[in-house]
Order: sequence, then structure tokens, then C-alpha cells
Amino acid sequence: MLSEAVLIIFYVVILLYSVIIHEVAHGVAALWLGDPTAKYAGRLTANPFKHIDPWMTVFLPILMLVMTAGKFAFGGAKPVPYNPYNLKNQKWDPAWVALAGPGSNILIALIFAIAAKFIALPVAAKFDIIFNFNEWGKIAPVISGSFSAIFFEIFIIIIFWNVLLAFFNLIPIPPLDGSKLLFSIFPMRIETLAMLEQFGFFFLIFVVVLFSGPLGYFLNLMLSLFLRITI
Repeated sequence: MLSEAVLIIFYVVILLYSVIIHEVAHGVAALWLGDPTAKYAGRLTANPFKHIDPWMTVFLPILMLVMTAGKFAFGGAKPVPYNPYNLKNQKWDPAWVALAGPGSNILIALIFAIAAKFIALPVAAKFDIIFNFNEWGKIAPVISGSFSAIFFEIFIIIIFWNVLLAFFNLIPIPPLDGSKLLFSIFPMRIETLAMLEQFGFFFLIFVVVLFSGPLGYFLNLMLSLFLRITI
């Protein structure tokens, strides 16, 4: 039988590589638009050791897994460096670089949602996996012995993490990617941007705590749109 521990390892590894792809996409977009900083820093790679941040990549996910009995974790990687002054279009290219991260996650979620649709499983079994995909004690015996069910479970985890990463990062609050689009539409002084970037993380925590209900509803809505494709 597929053990709960193996599923949790898949869960964490998929989160790690979803974050890495997100960060590499920023660097690739910057390179295409004229800035090779990420390339010269060796960050355009799938090697996780190039992206690991001790707090965001290791400690925070482990802490959240412990606090939620292995049901949920969240984390990030070291931001890919780039120099906006190397970009060809100083107004809009920073927004394109920022949107490349969420865009890569949305593309991955869409690809795996379409692939999951073609996995040969009864609709009832697919619903069972979707509603219990991170209830390890329930889902492990359900999918054991069926390669189709195991792959569907893995695809659902991939969709979950990539949708969450994409749409959470589109919130227009520094240091999240959505803020870069906001600042391209509504330009601000460099000093103001620097201050927002410096204290934006604390403001983000405040907003997430204050609006956790609406934010959770929004993220669940986005996730449900992708999961509908899989049935």
C-alpha cells in the first residue's frame, strides 16, 4: 500500500519544484527582455540548492506541516535577481518579468488539469481523490494498487500548488508579483517603491490575516475552476 509518508514527500517535492519553476520563469523572462543577471548568477537551473532559502524553503514548510498534521504547507525560494535598468522597456518589462512567474504556474496547472481529464478513472473516484487529496489517512488506501489513481492524485497536487502559487502571487501587494503590474499602471517615485518593498511583507501579513476569508474564497474559486477540467 502507498504509505502516507510517501504522499507527504510528493506533496513537499511538488511544492518545491513549483516554486523553483516560478522563480526560474522570472529569470528567463528577464533574459528575454535584456537582463542576464539571473543567468550570470546561475539561477536559471532546476538545481534546488541554487534556490533554497533556509527560512522560506525549509523551516516555514516544515513548521506548517507540523502545525497542520501534514495537510498543508507553504513556502518560497530565494528571489531570482534581476536588474530592471537592463530591461528594454523600463515601464512595462518589469511587469512582464513579474507576471512570468504566476504565468508559468497557471500554464503548468492547465496542462496537468487537461492531462488528468484523460486519466481513465470513474468520475466518482476522481471526486473522491479531489475532495481528499491531502487527507493522507483516507487517500492512501483509496489510490493504492491503481496507477491511474496514483497519477491522478499526483496531478491534483500539482494543480493545487501551482494554482495557489499563481493567484496568491498576483495579489497587488509588495513583494508579490502583482504589485509590479500595479506599479507599471500607476507609476510611483523610486523612494516610495523602495519603502513599499521594504515594509510590504508586513503589510501583506496584515492583509492576509484581515482578509483571510475573502482571500481563501478567491483562491478556492480559482482552484475549483481548474479542478472542473479534470472530471
